Amino acid sequence: MQPLSERDIRGAFVNTSQSERKAIALPAELDQIDWAALTYLGWRDPKSPTLGFMIAEVDGEPVGVLLRQTEARTRTRPQCAWCEDVHLPNEVVFFSARRGGKAGRAGNTVGTLVCESFECNRNVRALPTLAYVGFDRDAERERRIGVLAERVSSFARRIRDSE
Repeated sequence: MQPLSERDIRGAFVNTSQSERKAIALPAELDQIDWAALTYLGWRDPKSPTLGFMIAEVDGEPVGVLLRQTEARTRTRPQCAWCEDVHLPNEVVFFSARRGGKAGRAGNTVGTLVCESFECNRNVRALPTLAYVGFDRDAERERRIGVLAERVSSFARRIRDSE
């Protein structure tokens, strides 16, 4: 992922008002983020625990999405729709996001199950277990990183391109 400044981050959000954009709590220590190890940037607001934020590259541009975690928890342990990690060390929760533009102003939303604290970047970069003799673990890790990039950018594109 390309490094982003505070201005880039605030300007990337497609489903927020100007005042919401200004109020976004940015990730702590923005200047210390290892951008090369990220497929997308995701963080939670420590003061508003139901809010989450993500920024993904879509068509070469950063697209930011404000997410809201639902109050209800699932009865079973769900799988993250983005990283699909089967050995999750974390919880998966349901987030909804208001669509961008006219559709969002009309109240239309999109929902997804995602790692609670956006651990997907770390999950897909972990070396997978040996599935069989001759299994190329490095190639599988690269495939998982690519799939995560596709899923996250597809989600962000659906929010951005809403009519």
